[in-house]
Amino acid sequence: MTTTNSSPAATALPSLRLARERFLSGRPLPGGIPEEVVAAWRRARFFGVPHDLKEPAVAPPRPVESALLGAARPVLDRIVPALGADRSLLVLTDERLRVLWTAGSMPGLAPCPVLSEQEVGNNSAALALRTRRRAEVHGPEHFLDRWQDVSAVSVPVLAPEGGRVAGTLTVASSASRLGTARSPHPQAALAEAAAAAVETELRARAGRAERVLLDAYVRAAGGSGRAVADAAGTDRAAADRAVVVLDGRNRLISDSAQQLLTPEVLGALERTAVSARQTDAVREVGQPEGTGVSEPPMVPELPEGAGLAARIDPVRLDGVVIGIVAVLEPLAGPVPSVPAVPRPPGSLTGSSVSWRHAVGRAVELACSPEPLLLTGERGTGKSALALELLGTAARAAVEIADAAQDPGLEKALPAWPADRPLLLRHAERLAQPGVAALNSLLDTHPDTRLLVTYTPGAPVGPCLQRLLDKLSARSVPLPPLRERAEDIRELLPALAPRPAPGQPPLTWTLDALRAFERYPWPGNVTELAHVVRALAEHRRMSGPVRRAELPDAVREGPAARPLSPMEHAERAAILEALRRHGGNKARAAAALGIGRATLYRKLRGYRV
Repeated sequence: MTTTNSSPAATALPSLRLARERFLSGRPLPGGIPEEVVAAWRRARFFGVPHDLKEPAVAPPRPVESALLGAARPVLDRIVPALGADRSLLVLTDERLRVLWTAGSMPGLAPCPVLSEQEVGNNSAALALRTRRRAEVHGPEHFLDRWQDVSAVSVPVLAPEGGRVAGTLTVASSASRLGTARSPHPQAALAEAAAAAVETELRARAGRAERVLLDAYVRAAGGSGRAVADAAGTDRAAADRAVVVLDGRNRLISDSAQQLLTPEVLGALERTAVSARQTDAVREVGQPEGTGVSEPPMVPELPEGAGLAARIDPVRLDGVVIGIVAVLEPLAGPVPSVPAVPRPPGSLTGSSVSWRHAVGRAVELACSPEPLLLTGERGTGKSALALELLGTAARAAVEIADAAQDPGLEKALPAWPADRPLLLRHAERLAQPGVAALNSLLDTHPDTRLLVTYTPGAPVGPCLQRLLDKLSARSVPLPPLRERAEDIRELLPALAPRPAPGQPPLTWTLDALRAFERYPWPGNVTELAHVVRALAEHRRMSGPVRRAELPDAVREGPAARPLSPMEHAERAAILEALRRHGGNKARAAAALGIGRATLYRKLRGYRV
């Protein structure tokens, strides 16, 4: 279940109404207004949202296929009678806040087709999507006039793969029914229960989809007598047929297919899988003869010089395409050598909503010469993204200053030509002279071409805070990897070293991918890159990387509770001792110098 703090409107509804009126008229605001509410109003004004919006915003195109709507509809249909006629509105959105489904009604309130802040300003669905928690917005906290008497509670719906936010579920009702707008919303429990039921249905359907994909793989590889699945859900193909099964997230690859695949071919097949899920103009895999359906199989656009052909058939579940089966055949004759297609840099890889929004915002701000601040946890790719924003031509001319090595900027600033961009890394490590120098520079040259990376955490002094305040209007926070776990499957090939000529690319079993997505990655993309490079350099096995080959911490998954640095180190030592002694707990305890009872207690505490 998700929770949220009390709404700021709980004790200040009249003053919030007055503050909003003053804000819209440009007059000074009264004291005591929550900063997060004022910031939401400012964002709406920045996005150009008219406060007197009468008609719903223009509806964006809805997805052709929505697994979320398919799983949610039977759940929500059972909940609708509990809403009450003409009193509440139930709304389901996808991860882009496009409205997929509504039920119920409120007098004078027509549902909007999209609930993003860019279209309608502050609302509980946008807040729940951003915070990944239950969120409530009451009455005048909204920016729109038409929502001044609306109280709404929204709950994020998490997808089974990687815990990404698949959408939101909102219950909206009249604020007058609440007396005073106060958290929790009276239907918060209903919203949370509904979201939990939808997540359960999504998990059940995801399991069915994986079984259908595996069955399609077994049939294509030569039948159940020639290809089976191991306990980890990965493939052990006895046949020599080159078969690949993909759904845009999961992969099953036979040994023969691994010898033919290149990163470019695999990428083309992934794109074909995604395209196949959005159309039904192909015939079903395994469809019996004589059904009268004669659509030809799909033909993917393979890279020039790939040296192979691919026959593509869709895999269906309940009549909906969920993936593809690709049977690969090498072409006769020598394969012409072609230059490798460059892979996108790891710093820009990712298709999650949070990552696309952050990169898009950074690209937009980098088009003008004013300073730009990139914030985020260590390892999120701030410096790499900054260099990509400067472009290939400007990268050779950029000056790089690292406050971790030059806290006072005594070396960097005197040698910095004014016509060249400056990348300042680790601004949180700046000493007082360096902060003063930058403040002075920005006071005299506010259009300086300056990119700054900053990792929040340690308390900042007043001078550094003043610098951050100057840069805050043009700042972009980068999400941590644990909040965009769905990007891991795209990051893995981008971070892996390019294989030697004639060698297959690094691939992963489904079980290994799940372990990657469940691990919290405290070091973010940098930590993931270290793990991938180490596996590529030191593994001696062939075939996909299996879960057993992953580092102990990644393989075993996170502990059930947050651990201190000392506990993390202790847990890692226990796992390593158990690995060295083949799982024998008595020998592991002796090697660690502790009793068996102590070891068992620690194993229970760390859920090892």
